[in-house]
Amino acid sequence: MKEPPARAKVVHVVTRLDLGGAQQNTLHTVAHLDPSRFEAVLLCGEGGLLDPEARALADNGTIRLRVIPHLVRELHPLKDLVALLEIWSVLWQERPAVVHTHSSKAGILGRFAAFLAGVPVVVHTFHGFGFHERMPSLLRGVYEAVERAAAACSTRLIFVSEANRAQAARLGLGEPRAYRLIRSGVALAAFPAKIPSKEQKKASLGLRMHKPLVLGVGNFKPQKNPEDFLKAAEWILERAPETSFLYVGDGPLRAPLQARILGRGLAGKIVFPGWRRDVPELLAAADVFALSSLWEGLPRSLIEAMKSGLPCVAYAADGVRDVLKDGATGLAVEPGDWRALAESVLGLLQDAERAKALGRAAAAAIGPEFDIDEMVRAQERLYEELLSAAPAGR
Repeated sequence: MKEPPARAKVVHVVTRLDLGGAQQNTLHTVAHLDPSRFEAVLLCGEGGLLDPEARALADNGTIRLRVIPHLVRELHPLKDLVALLEIWSVLWQERPAVVHTHSSKAGILGRFAAFLAGVPVVVHTFHGFGFHERMPSLLRGVYEAVERAAAACSTRLIFVSEANRAQAARLGLGEPRAYRLIRSGVALAAFPAKIPSKEQKKASLGLRMHKPLVLGVGNFKPQKNPEDFLKAAEWILERAPETSFLYVGDGPLRAPLQARILGRGLAGKIVFPGWRRDVPELLAAADVFALSSLWEGLPRSLIEAMKSGLPCVAYAADGVRDVLKDGATGLAVEPGDWRALAESVLGLLQDAERAKALGRAAAAAIGPEFDIDEMVRAQERLYEELLSAAPAGR
């Protein structure tokens, strides 16, 4: 087994730097790879909320940033073909030792480009899948076939949850011997956040200081399913009208759901503040965390909520089942059953002792494997292992 190069160039590819778990973890990784062993390069499309942070890292010399103009989130055959050629051109110029891709679009195009550029080590992290059971079967079949082809271009496939790893094996995405579990990490030391008081934090948001607060976090897209959070909130408010609801995030579904809140006279009781950078403090101020995602890789917001000691209620989606055990570390209900979600949240609001017990168990369940710096170290170990075994590049 040969020694890996003294300083290996690692190119990370992500579709766009939106404010999501996959993007935040990718940005943290490139910023914290050991500079004595790795040179970090980030490839991404434009227009994400985290773009300023990436540019700041590039300006101070921590990373090198290469923007791929035609890399967009939406399916667009012509732009996708151009983006593939753009990524290939950058990789041909950079000659990296490792390409590590993230997210569905960048994961497909990045791996094909890396294969065409002769990159010796190609790694992909599944932060969840780009297909799901609610898709039309024909469309899902196409997505699965493309993922199989991309898996054939991969040296290793990283999964953030055991549920996703098992699903990949069932679908024949690559060889199970190429699989590796590396959790999607959070800064565990930041949770629970210290705040002067829950009442002051609630008041700063225009919420009632001494009344219970139910918190949700996620983008306003079908996967995160904020409509079911809203349905549950409306049902609970009919029975516990003193409750406040806060859903942090943004996306295409926000405007119509906001209009529904206004139309039903619930403004001030159900609040959509957009994306915020004080989520740890909001978790510290909340009384119950609710997650209505229909499918997940490993929900970062749930990990943060559990580490904060919050009692959590969630749909028992794939990655959720890895960490939230029904009746032990939280409450899990059938995905799509918003009434069960609402009943479980209301039950915790009405049973303070059970809520506290579940919160304590949740915090204890989040161990070091979920720490974001351990995530980076695990990736470094994987890179060095693969580089030691890889054939020489072009």
